[in-house]
Formats: sequence, structure tokens, C-alpha cells
Amino acid sequence: MSIIDPTALESRRPVPIREAGKAQAALLVAGSCMPVLGAVLLAPVLPTLNQVFAETAGVAILVPLVLTLPALFVALFSPLAGYVADRMGRKQLLIYAMLAYALFGTAPLWLDTLESIAVSRIGVGIAEAAIMTCCTTLITDYYAGQQRNKYLGLQTMVSALAATAFFALGGALGSISWRTPFWLYAVSAVLVVPMIFKLWEPAKSQAAGLAAKQPVPWRQIGAPAAVTLFGGVVFYALIVHLPYVITGLGVQDAALIGGAAAIASLATAAGAISFRFLAKLGTRKLLAGAFGLAAVGLCVVSVAGSVPVAVLGAVIASAGTGVMLPTLLTWAVNGLDFSQRGRGTGIWTGTLFVGQFLTPIVLGATAAALGNLGLALGALGLACALALLAVLIRGPRLVTASH
Repeated sequence: MSIIDPTALESRRPVPIREAGKAQAALLVAGSCMPVLGAVLLAPVLPTLNQVFAETAGVAILVPLVLTLPALFVALFSPLAGYVADRMGRKQLLIYAMLAYALFGTAPLWLDTLESIAVSRIGVGIAEAAIMTCCTTLITDYYAGQQRNKYLGLQTMVSALAATAFFALGGALGSISWRTPFWLYAVSAVLVVPMIFKLWEPAKSQAAGLAAKQPVPWRQIGAPAAVTLFGGVVFYALIVHLPYVITGLGVQDAALIGGAAAIASLATAAGAISFRFLAKLGTRKLLAGAFGLAAVGLCVVSVAGSVPVAVLGAVIASAGTGVMLPTLLTWAVNGLDFSQRGRGTGIWTGTLFVGQFLTPIVLGATAAALGNLGLALGALGLACALALLAVLIRGPRLVTASH
């Protein structure tokens, strides 16, 4: 007859499950906007930086790097951030990353050389990798089913709207001084306070024990990551290049160019928020629809002879990419176990930002080969049409949400 140890029974009792609500979702969605802030805030002050540091050797290379270095290091460090999140816990890493983001983001306020500013941007990118990975992982940890779909769509929608707002805000603050926009990076130090009190670590001890034993499920995450690499190029194609298209149509008015970008951002947001209602259609149908809209929109932009036609094409393509992003993320993470979710999300985030980093390189090289940017966008549209066919033939089925 065996003797049952009551302390062993006590240790096996389930820990009460805390229910996440709107406050947690708001904090995580707001945190997800930090990489967007890093990507677009400084774009309006790049010409000013060229003038201020005109005597610096390599200024023509260093100034664009100030904008793009964070995206590169998000791509490089997101998988590592996912590994740390699975081993150490999501909340702890998120808090440290938010503080590091504020420190490195505001560093140019007192740095006096372009080289040191560029180095500080590497720190911003590493912090962004951890923030984006942890925020997305915690959303998938805290919520399931329709709620998860709702907040993943909201994450993309708010990020799209934030990009428009941060671009305008960066221009307004940059008119005061080239240093002024860097103050906005301190917002993460404000956000971190409610995060400390309102967020919690889901099943931290269990995750830390299992993470070392369970390998990354490459068979499951590999296909979504590969499609996301291409999807990242498609998603950022018009975000980066629509102003050049509008300028090529003879428009020099910055307000009109910004208005066209804002309309496209709103279409992205509309596509993202519709994901909540369309998710029941399944991954294959959603991806097919997203690539189909992107194909049509990019081809319309490529042949547009007027601004209204170009904006119409941008709206069609952006509505498609707005659906595409949460669909790809859901496909990547929904089947992952809790102890694998951080690494899976990190890999997905990394491939998305590789796509962002490659977008101007790919389209620039294609434009050089074909003769102009319009043809390059048209070629990307045809690639989206091929992706549509591939999804219909071999695409994923409906992915069941993992609790």
C-alpha cells in the first residue's frame, strides 16, 4: 500500500488562471507600436541630419542607417528574444526591453556624433525585437479563439494607424529641432509602469522547464516563416515606395503625398480589423484573398497615370496586406505549445522584419533591371498572383487555435 504525500498533492493543484481583459490588450497593443515608432518617426528629419553632419565621413550611408538599423536588428535578434522569453519568461523580458528602448531611443538627445547615434540605434533595434516578440506572445498566451483573432487584428490595425500618426508627429517635432523627435522614445518608460502592475507571467515555471526539452517545431513554423518573408516585402512595398510613385506623377506637395499615404494606411487598418470577422474562413482562403488583392492593387499602381488611380491601387493592395499580416501570424503561432510560443513568435517576427529590410533593396534592384519603379511594382504584383495560385494549390487549411 502506497502512502500519498499531501505536500505532493498540494504542489500539483492547478494555479488559479487569471483572466486577461481590455487593459492587458491595450498595453500589449500599445507596446507593439514601439517598433513602428522606431521605423517612421525619424524619416522626416533625415534631410536635416544630412545637413547637420555634412562634415562626417560617410554621411550619405550613415544617415539612412539611422532609420534602417533598428529593423535589421529586430530581424536578427527576434528569434533570440523568443528563446529568452520561453526560458526566462515573457513579462520580465518585456519590462527590461521597454526600459532599454527608452534609454537607447533618447540617447541621441545628448550624443554629438553621427557614429554614436547609429550605434544607439542598434540598441533600439534589439529592444524592439524583444518588445514585439513578448507583446505578440503574451497576446497569444492571454487570449484564445475569437478574442485572440480580435486582438491580433487590432495589433496590426493600430500599428498601421500609428505609422501615419508618428510620421506626421515626427515632421512636426523635427521642425523644432532634429533632436526633438527622440523625446518620444521616452513613452516606453511611461508605458512600463502600468505593465508592471497589470501584466503577469503565464505559467512561468512550467514554461521554463519545458522550453529546454521541446525543440522549435521547424516543420510547423517553417512554411509560415517563409511565406511571411515574402509577405513582409509585399506589406512594406507601398509604405516605402508610394510617395515616390506620387512624386513621379508630378506631385510635389508634401501634404498631398502624406494624404495619399494616410489613405493607404487606413485601408491597411480596415483590412486588419476585418480579420476578426473573416478568421472563420480559414488560413488558406484568407491568404488567397490577401495575395489576390495585393496583386490587383500593385498592378493598378504600376500602370497608374494619375494620382487618383494610384491611390485606388494602393487602397486595394493595402486592404489585402492588412488581412495578410494577422493571418500569417495566426498560422504561425496557433498550433504551438505554450513552451514553444515565444521562439515561434520570435522567428515569425524576425522573418517579417527581414522582409521590411529587404523591401527597398529588392524593389530597387528590380527597378534598375526593368527600367523604372512602376514596372518593379507590377512585377511584385505578378509575384503575388503566383503566390495566390500556390496558396490555392498547396496552401494551409484552417489552423485550430491553441489555448
